[in-house]
Amino acid sequence: MEFEEFAARAAEIEAETADLEIERLVAALLADANDDLAVLARFVQGRVFPAWDSRTLDIGPQLCYEAIARAAGTNVTAADVEERLAERGEIGEVAASYEFGGQQGLAAFGEGTDALTVSEVDEELRTLAAASGSGSQERKLDALFGLFNRCSPEEARYLSRLVLSEMRIGVGSGTVRDAIGDAFDVPPEAVERALQVSNDYGLVAEIAREAGESGLSELSLEIGRPVQAMLAQTGTVVDAIEDWREVAAEWKFDGARVQIHYTREEDGVSIYSRNMEEVTDALPEVVAFVEEHLDESAILDGEVVAVDDDGAPLPFQEVLRRFRRKHDVERAREETELRLYAFDCLHAAGEDLLDAPLEERYERLSALLSAGVSERWLTDDPDEIAGIEGEALEAGHEGLMLKNPDSTYSPGRRGRNWRKRKPDVETLDLVVTGAEWGEGRRATFLGSFLLSVATESGFETIGKVATGITDEKLAELTELLDPHVLAEEGRNVEIRPEVVFEVGYEEIQRSPTYESGYALRFPRFLGVRDDKDPEDADSLSRVRDLYGGEG
Repeated sequence: MEFEEFAARAAEIEAETADLEIERLVAALLADANDDLAVLARFVQGRVFPAWDSRTLDIGPQLCYEAIARAAGTNVTAADVEERLAERGEIGEVAASYEFGGQQGLAAFGEGTDALTVSEVDEELRTLAAASGSGSQERKLDALFGLFNRCSPEEARYLSRLVLSEMRIGVGSGTVRDAIGDAFDVPPEAVERALQVSNDYGLVAEIAREAGESGLSELSLEIGRPVQAMLAQTGTVVDAIEDWREVAAEWKFDGARVQIHYTREEDGVSIYSRNMEEVTDALPEVVAFVEEHLDESAILDGEVVAVDDDGAPLPFQEVLRRFRRKHDVERAREETELRLYAFDCLHAAGEDLLDAPLEERYERLSALLSAGVSERWLTDDPDEIAGIEGEALEAGHEGLMLKNPDSTYSPGRRGRNWRKRKPDVETLDLVVTGAEWGEGRRATFLGSFLLSVATESGFETIGKVATGITDEKLAELTELLDPHVLAEEGRNVEIRPEVVFEVGYEEIQRSPTYESGYALRFPRFLGVRDDKDPEDADSLSRVRDLYGGEG
C-alpha cells in the first residue's frame, strides 16, 4: 500500500466521531492491507514495533523539527517549525503546512519523485531505530529528512505523528482488536485471547486473516515475549470475603513489578518492567537468583523490592534508580540490594497457565522456585486478615493484596479478582478504655486496645485495634497509658478513659459483641489525638449517622 493511501485512510478515520464508524473504517483498512497488514495494524495506533517490543525510535521533538525544517527548504529552521507549532498546537498540522520534495540530499538517494510505500516507511523507521553510537543522531536526521522529502503535505501530517507516537486519530487498542474481528470474521473473544498471549496486534491480525479462529486458538505465550501484567482494583476485605467466601491474602510490596522469562539456555534470563521494557542488565542479582533457584523454563510475575542491610524494605524510588541505571550497575548493586518476591506463574515447562486457577498457579510457582516465593494465606477470617495486614505494615510494606483463589490470569485487565485493600476513607476519634498485653516478643507491651465512643452517660465499646502499630509505637503507647491503668486480670487491662486514638476503618456494622451495638471492620491505628479530651471524642450518635441511621 502506498503511504499516501494510508494517510488518506487515516484522515478519513480522524474526521469520524462515531465509535462504530471508526471501527468499520479501521476494519476496512485492515481488510485491504495485503502484505502490509501487520504494519498497518501497528501504524494506525501510532506504533512501529509490537507492544511487547521495548525498541523505540528514540527521536525527540527537536530532531523531528530539524528534519521537517530541512525538507521544507533552505529558508526554514527548526525554530520556525517550533514557532508554527506554538500557533497551531499539533505537529501534524505543522508538517502538513509545508511543501516538501524540492530538496535533494544524501538521504533522498535520488528517489524524491517515487511514491512512498507503507513498507518503505516501516523499514526506514526500523533502520533508524537501530542507529546507535557516534554519529547516530546525524544519521537519524538524514534518514528522517529523506522520508519527509518524499512526502506530500497529507503524508507528512501522519509521518510526523507516527515518528513522535502521537497519531491522534481516535484509534485505540480496543478499536483495532474489534476491527480485526470484523475484518476477518473471527469472534472478538478469540482475538482478545490471542492478544493476551502475544501482545502483538500485527501478528494476531495476520493469523486471523490466514487461519481464522482455529489459528488464533493455537497462539501461546512465548518466552522472551512479555505480556501485560494483570492489575488490581481497590477494594475492601469485607467485599472480598462476601464475593469469594475464601480469600488469598498476600503482602503488598512497595517495589517494582517484574515479569521474569527463563530458559535453560545460555543467557536464558530476561526481565521486563510493568510497561514491558527490558531491564535485565540493570538487575544482575535478580538474574543470578533466578539462575540459581529456578529449574524449569518459566514465565513468572513478581515484585522487586530494594532492601537495606537488615533486609528492611526501602522506598520505591530506590528500585526506580536501579531500573534506570545504564552504567556502573555493579557499584549500584553494592549500594542497594534488590530482593525478588515472585507471586504468580504464567507458564511452566512448556505449558501456559493463564487459564488455571490462582491456587494451581501458586502451587506450580512454589514447586518451580526454591526460594523467593511471596507467602500467601488462604482464609475466610477477617480477623486473621487483619493480623496479616498488621504484620505486613510492621515489616515496612504497603499493606495487603486480596485475590480470588479461583481466578484466572488476565493480562492487562484491572478486574475484580485482584484487589488492593482500600485505603481507610473514614476515621473516628475513639477513647481507649482497655487493652490486652501482647504475646511473644510483644509480651512487655500492650498489644491491642479496646476502643469506645462517647455517650450521654459515659463510654460504650465499639471494637479493638492492633493493626498499623509498630513495636516502637507499642512501647510508646504502653508508656502513655500506664498511668491510666485501673485494674488488670490476666492479660486484660482496664484503662481510665483519658487517651484518644484516631482510627481508620473499612466499614461500620451492627454487632452484639460491643456495648455500643456496633463494630468497626478492619480498624487501623492512625495516631494519638493529643489535642482532644475524651469528651471531644466521636459520639455514638455520629457512629449511627455514619452507619446510616439507627435502623
